[in-house]
Amino acid sequence: PEEVKDVKDKYDKICEDAYTNARKETHIKYKDWLDSPWSGFFEGKDPLKVSKTGINENTLVHIGKRFSSPPPNATEFVIHRGIERILKARMQMVESRTVDWALGEAMAIGSLLKEGIHVRLSGQDVERGTFSHRHHVLHHQTVDKATYRPLSNLYPDQAPYTVCNSSLSEFGVLGFELGFSMTNPNTLVCWEAQFGDFNNTAQCIIDQFISSGQAKWVRQSGLVMLLPHGLEGMGPEHSSARLERFLQMSDDDPEYFPPESAEFAVRQLHDINWIIANCTTPANLFHILRRQIALPFRKPLVLMTPKSLLRHPEAKSSFDDMIDGTEFLRVIPDNSISEGQAESVEKLVFCSGKVYYDLIKARTDNNLGDKIAVVRVEQISPFPFDLIKKECLRYPNAKVNWAQEEHKNQGAWTYVQPRFNTTVNGQRKMTYIGRPTAASPATGSKMQHVKELENLLNHFITL
Repeated sequence: PEEVKDVKDKYDKICEDAYTNARKETHIKYKDWLDSPWSGFFEGKDPLKVSKTGINENTLVHIGKRFSSPPPNATEFVIHRGIERILKARMQMVESRTVDWALGEAMAIGSLLKEGIHVRLSGQDVERGTFSHRHHVLHHQTVDKATYRPLSNLYPDQAPYTVCNSSLSEFGVLGFELGFSMTNPNTLVCWEAQFGDFNNTAQCIIDQFISSGQAKWVRQSGLVMLLPHGLEGMGPEHSSARLERFLQMSDDDPEYFPPESAEFAVRQLHDINWIIANCTTPANLFHILRRQIALPFRKPLVLMTPKSLLRHPEAKSSFDDMIDGTEFLRVIPDNSISEGQAESVEKLVFCSGKVYYDLIKARTDNNLGDKIAVVRVEQISPFPFDLIKKECLRYPNAKVNWAQEEHKNQGAWTYVQPRFNTTVNGQRKMTYIGRPTAASPATGSKMQHVKELENLLNHFITL
């Protein structure tokens, strides 16, 4: 009993002393509560200066070739025949200076590793890629557990690349990756859902930590969430990452068009709680991943990623869009329409994500290339007010539309509409093209899916 009393008294004394000292404090210093202030990261930095994301072509070629080559001891290391085919196709792309989705992603990762940035990628099927497109770990076909990781063998002095399949828990794993991203700003930490739909199991990590962590605790995170998203007839559980929920939690004001300046884009990124994008080209994916590290601060990035575009012949980029002097495009204008034709365009359609490729095909099939302009909004939040305004001015006589494949009460429509009104000061009306409202993210019937898509495209081509 004496011993127990000693321990109790000792502890009581610690509490009493701390309480007495606490009374001497007259005001609260927030800095005292920063347990990991990333020493040296913010000091001496221009808070609005972004490093370049384009890189030297030789680096692209080197990474591309390493990523497309079988293991160096290829005679002993037996790879799968299907992988041989994929590597060959990749090598042909590198030689013709083009990249597909998987190659663009690998070049972003490889170039950061070259710069000494540790990259982590985890999720339920990330080594191979849910859609068999990534193949960051090659497996020996006759020797158990013998593997080769091409991106860990790019340069002798590169940073480590950690790619690991996780357990089937979104909540636990996303929480872990968030914690990892908060310990070191010079690490790119990515978590990929097997399908974007499954992020709802980790909803409280998203709501309580990722979207609001900086506002609550002055703690930044550069975590990247890769969420496969797109209505492709796969039913309600494999179609939607619920883009609308992420946009609803963005804290930018729909009625405030920030003053235009050279720093417009980076100031928006600085002020918002997170970044939400839906890229349509491998080059833009490359730039947005590299931009996470190039920014002088850290913000979470929520990225809707494609499924059918992974192998789409049109969804390719040239090295010309990734080399020195190029950057992430928040909006991609319709370059098929010349300045002279712009005045006679009857319909200006803004969209985001893979629906773009459906729209373009419908436009071509109906010979409406000179009547309908299709502009891609790649970064949805923070909203690119300045570039949307520029596109509207370019087509003064066109009716303006927003097209999306998601249902009307889902997708980006409810986020975009009030911000568009602010952009044009209420002078032009934006009309909706897309599926009607629904309780479910997608139909479970393939026939119904095809019918809905036909209706959407018919609405799109009607002038």
